[in-house]
Amino acid sequence: MKTSTELLRFSLSGETMGTRYTALFYVGAGIDTDEVARHLACAVARVDQQMSTWKPDSDLNRLNAAPEQQWIAVPQELATVLSAALRVSQQSGGAFDVAVGDLVNAWGFGPGEQTVTEQTLATMPPPRLSASAALVVDPLRKQVRKLAPLQLDLNGIAKGFGVDELARCLDGFGITRYLVGIDGEMRARGVKPDGQCWVVAVEKPERGVREVMGVMELGDAAIATSGDYRHWVDVAGQAYAHTMNPATGAPLCNRLAAVTVVAASCMLADAWATALMVLGETEGPRLAQERGMDALFVLRDEQRFKEISIVGGRLQAQIETRPM
Repeated sequence: MKTSTELLRFSLSGETMGTRYTALFYVGAGIDTDEVARHLACAVARVDQQMSTWKPDSDLNRLNAAPEQQWIAVPQELATVLSAALRVSQQSGGAFDVAVGDLVNAWGFGPGEQTVTEQTLATMPPPRLSASAALVVDPLRKQVRKLAPLQLDLNGIAKGFGVDELARCLDGFGITRYLVGIDGEMRARGVKPDGQCWVVAVEKPERGVREVMGVMELGDAAIATSGDYRHWVDVAGQAYAHTMNPATGAPLCNRLAAVTVVAASCMLADAWATALMVLGETEGPRLAQERGMDALFVLRDEQRFKEISIVGGRLQAQIETRPM
């Protein structure tokens, strides 16, 4: 059995989903890192090809263009993600909904050159049926049926699933000490050779600034963050974030700046971070406590950030504030 001093550190990365993926891991000498790199690249490329709204020939866009009331064959991975999306939608009371593609595009966050102005605000599409009400997924048969017109958007869950696929790839090589991620969504296994947990930075949720607000230790878990500070449009001096509220058919309008969730899988952490962000500063923490979740809520409180930390469903006694 190799000792910690015999373990070698490797770092691999590449492009995917309009950003980059990373894989940091420790293994003994003799592993074919070129083969590992090829498998990692193939894993995320497969997710991107299936679930991207930006690729005209993706399986998701094929499903979006398919007629209603007809069973459509889809890859196993896409069926898995759609099934998980419907479960989180039901468990969050509809706060997480992947049937917001029309809204995402209308607000200028999807493919194309859509520009939002004061005039176009009045012509935004009305809220459509939710995915829970109009989408049937049969993961065993790998088939999906739309009961009504739907434009699905998986940006709130696909990246997390991609991280899980990176983890599965390394698991397949027998690698047991790693940290993988796609643009801030991360998943860890094991610990470093010195016994220390992996440390993940939590970004300060301030528009136009890339600063670290704090760090979290991560071991055998995944972490994902949803926020209003990375992607937004400005219309007449008002900033509109990219996350849609399915109940209103418009971007979020609450005091939350960001929500970070730690979960067993990055797919679920990703989806729940979005759901809790949509629920807002009152209902989000309440549901996180009910479900026994680990979550960090960052609120904008006048000129300061306020943090609400929930661990194992328990609200932490100390609420820390930081200047914006």
